[in-house]
Amino acid sequence: MDAEKTKAVIYTRVSTEDQAKEGFSLDAQLDKLRAYCKARDWTIIDEYIDDGFSGRNVKRPAYTSMMENMEKWDLLLVLKMDRIHRNSKNFMLMMEFLNKHEKEFVSMSESFDTSTAMGRFVMNIIQLIAQLESEQIGERVYVGMEQKARINGGVLGFNIPYGYDYIDGRLVVNLEESKTVKDIYSWYNRGKSMGEIAKMLNSSKIPTKKGGLWAKKTISSILKNPTYCGYLHWEDYINKSDHEKIIENLDFDEIQNHIAQRGGIPAKKLANQTA
Repeated sequence: MDAEKTKAVIYTRVSTEDQAKEGFSLDAQLDKLRAYCKARDWTIIDEYIDDGFSGRNVKRPAYTSMMENMEKWDLLLVLKMDRIHRNSKNFMLMMEFLNKHEKEFVSMSESFDTSTAMGRFVMNIIQLIAQLESEQIGERVYVGMEQKARINGGVLGFNIPYGYDYIDGRLVVNLEESKTVKDIYSWYNRGKSMGEIAKMLNSSKIPTKKGGLWAKKTISSILKNPTYCGYLHWEDYINKSDHEKIIENLDFDEIQNHIAQRGGIPAKKLANQTA
């Protein structure tokens, strides 16, 4: 980037806590940042100031305005990285956003400058570390969920299925939706295809759980979901639950037979599960 043509914006933030504990002031930040821009021969396009806002809160008026007007500037300058974000995740999301729009970021005190080769190298290392941390967290969560599913089941982060509501940590039958679930099983058992059932429901103006239109995939998910028989499942694990069933096990297994006969891939039958 040609420094003579660089259009910079200055961002400063101070919270009540910062003022009391660290002695930060907006005027002091601005003086240092203006002097830095002058030394680097950058043109200051605008100055964005958030007074009394925490760095953990991304909903700051000046910060929001600055990002909305990013077509006007090339580079964002702050005194310290914690002036822009105190949360590492929010900081990384901001950096990804800036990179996507080909904007540079400079932290004066930490000599962190993505307009230089070394700054970009450091940024790549930080991103790789953040990615590694995210993947490790995902692995730990997966192992924990698998262990829970293997031992005793429980609700493991799935979307609440059509036919139920989630109240006080439990699945509770939604009477109106449960009638539709029973109709879907009945129609499919009598020879209707999944596509035909979806069209019937849409013609009847019956909305999905999220208020949208029915599709063949949605019908398939309902016909293969053992939750309707009083079970909770996660991947290959199926565990008996204490919520009320809508469909009987034998009816569920019969539907799986029909799916297989019609060339589909059925769900695991419940005949060998604990009743």
